[in-house]
Amino acid sequence: MTRTDARPTLLGIPFDAYSSYLRGPAQAPPKIREALHCDASNSWTETGVDLSVPGVYEDAGDLSFTETSAFSEIEKSVNAVIEQGKRPVFLGGDHSITYPIIKAFARHYSQLTIIHFDAHPDLYDEFEGNRLSHACPFARIMESGLAKRLVQLGIRTINRHQREQAHKFGVEVFEMGALPACNKLKADGPVYITFDLDVLDPAFAPGLSHREPGGMSVREAIAQLHAIEGDLVGADLVEYNPVQDIGGMTATVAAKILKEILGKMISRPAQTGSI
Repeated sequence: MTRTDARPTLLGIPFDAYSSYLRGPAQAPPKIREALHCDASNSWTETGVDLSVPGVYEDAGDLSFTETSAFSEIEKSVNAVIEQGKRPVFLGGDHSITYPIIKAFARHYSQLTIIHFDAHPDLYDEFEGNRLSHACPFARIMESGLAKRLVQLGIRTINRHQREQAHKFGVEVFEMGALPACNKLKADGPVYITFDLDVLDPAFAPGLSHREPGGMSVREAIAQLHAIEGDLVGADLVEYNPVQDIGGMTATVAAKILKEILGKMISRPAQTGSI
């Protein structure tokens, strides 16, 4: 396949059926878009990209599916966007959606590096009897050989089982106390960013199902994002729960993170040619 149009393309995935605690992230995509376009801020990113320029990125709307067909429809739709030569940016949704997303990416990128921002490693073999839980996507991804490298940033809830899983799969885990890890964010080849909003301290992002104190500030997260080097081929932004938000604060933060991801993609064009 040859990439002819590598524009970033937003795609909402309103799915939270595999959340283990509170439902609500399925309502996030329109709230993030609303904050992205809010007149309280302007359209420029910190990397100097004006997102209001027509055609600089696209928005493909939200997927529609039933809970039983969700993962197959997500994988099918993601594959179609990639085959169009675009670089999708997904608005979740709970973190379980990253597994079918990466299943589609693995068809096209055999040497994928995943940069994972999160309070939680999400490496459980199963959680509460569900192997597809939002607590398990990276166990499924790594056991299936869908990524060459998994780098996790901001972790602060890791238990014995997940440490064993991380060791088993060769995951590079950087807990909060080990940050910043900017020099570890360089990759040869394609890079996928998965950003769970609960990597942030709940003082900055209260609209979460799983608030975990002691996390990153927004500035720290942006610094880590800007430090990533590689061919950025896709990203997701997950686990924003509007039901838990306070005055739209977390929606504003999510939109800021989204702007910087889009700006990074646009300011560093994807490599062309066969992939």
